[in-house]
Amino acid sequence: MKLLFAFLFSFFLFPQDNSEKIFWKENQKLTWEDFKGKPIASASFVASTNTGISFSYSYSIKNGTVDVEYSVESFFSPEGSWFIPEKVNVYILKHEQAHFDISELHARMLRKNLEGRKFSKKVKSEIEGIYQQVEQKRRAMQTKFDAETDHSRNAEKEAFWQKYIANQLAEYDAWK
Repeated sequence: MKLLFAFLFSFFLFPQDNSEKIFWKENQKLTWEDFKGKPIASASFVASTNTGISFSYSYSIKNGTVDVEYSVESFFSPEGSWFIPEKVNVYILKHEQAHFDISELHARMLRKNLEGRKFSKKVKSEIEGIYQQVEQKRRAMQTKFDAETDHSRNAEKEAFWQKYIANQLAEYDAWK
């Protein structure tokens, strides 16, 4: 007897309109034209980037053997991202790109954690547990990045983080 289950998850940093997503590509950086959301006047920062990880998987169990297929992609939500035109510059755009890069880093971590793993018949809870761990780390890193850089206002910390994120992406290059 063959059992087949399919699950689709899209996880987001904030609620959003999912009609359009930009998926992370190594040679494609964000531009201000990608930000389509309405600025939040009361915000203490001048731009906001909405990124996340799209994760879907399916599995089958046949004769006790678990077979899993999955797809992991990091994305940017144009409708959930905004900026105040008269207050931004290229430096701030690089900060916003770093948020997207952090999501890509964690997509790579998720791929690494899933690659070649042997699952039991509790595959659904095992996969969801792996995802939740990575997603928790992604959100924590996004928060820490903004806190330490003061939303890009601390140039020294911003330079540190830009280098750190680039190094981490390189370390997980095999899972892009």
